[in-house]
Amino acid sequence: MGSIAVETRQPARAYPPGVHVPSLTWFKDDDVQTIDWEVQTSHLKFLIQSGLHGVVIAGTNGEGKHLPATLKLDEKLELVRRTRQIAQSVGRPDLPITVGCNGGCTLAVVEETQAAKAAGADFALVLVPSYFHFAMDDNAINEFFLEVADKSPIPIVIYNFPGVVSGLDVNSEMLDVLGDHPNIVGVKLTCGGIAKVARASAKFGVFGDENENGTFRALAGQSDWLVPALAAGGAGCITGVANLYPKACIEMYDLWNAGKVQQACRLQNEIAKSEIGFGKGGINGTKWVVGALLGYPESSSHCRRPYPKFSDDKKKAWVLGKVKLCGQIEIDLSQR
Repeated sequence: MGSIAVETRQPARAYPPGVHVPSLTWFKDDDVQTIDWEVQTSHLKFLIQSGLHGVVIAGTNGEGKHLPATLKLDEKLELVRRTRQIAQSVGRPDLPITVGCNGGCTLAVVEETQAAKAAGADFALVLVPSYFHFAMDDNAINEFFLEVADKSPIPIVIYNFPGVVSGLDVNSEMLDVLGDHPNIVGVKLTCGGIAKVARASAKFGVFGDENENGTFRALAGQSDWLVPALAAGGAGCITGVANLYPKACIEMYDLWNAGKVQQACRLQNEIAKSEIGFGKGGINGTKWVVGALLGYPESSSHCRRPYPKFSDDKKKAWVLGKVKLCGQIEIDLSQR
């Protein structure tokens, strides 16, 4: 891709509040597991037409580069292009698209942000590089994000997921530093750190009160603590559950913002009952159950190898039983 070029740009666009979905990526059951574009297109239309506030491409649920089985860069960029085309075709041309831009070195991540912008992405979701995790102290992590933010042509959302980066955690002290960078606009907290939301809000402003263009925003990494995150001043969530129950997640967000706190809390509790099925099922279990309930071919519902197939019948029954608990809620909301 050539050398890194620092682009002159306007102040960073603020990360849109609300519910964003890390779209699943669907593969054919062939020798190289090519993307099943028929299923992928159907799924993206389902997500975008639901009214979700944004789509994330090549995140954890999308089997991005940080997983054992990885999307190739050209596949990732084609996913971004097709997502934008689908959004335009259904009347949402300005749909916010975030793309996972990850790599083992700063150069690789910056180059991915450049390619992502060219393909039509609005934001980059970035994990801490962790192959040499023993060398990545707080200063090294800060320096990584600051350099990426300096050189990325699109705003950066920090992806804090210690479970997939050898336990490396972007703590509140680091967020205090990183959130001041004009091109770092948010953090996805898959660490479950509700206190980090509160501390970020204390410094950068409670969402809805002091959010100027470019203000740093904290988002829950799952939907089962969206209401607590909003109560602490967060701006929303990025949740895999929205691959199946987008309207339920949006309703929870809307109820809270309408001041209907008790109703939002009741819906939060119902969604939490289902979300455990997604969490315990893992990515392969999530793909299987979403595919099963949306009517996609099971042959297209497997993760890329070597991630194992979700094939245990007892596990399937358990996951399905938990996940289906919110099914009627989604149906009722869809029929409004």
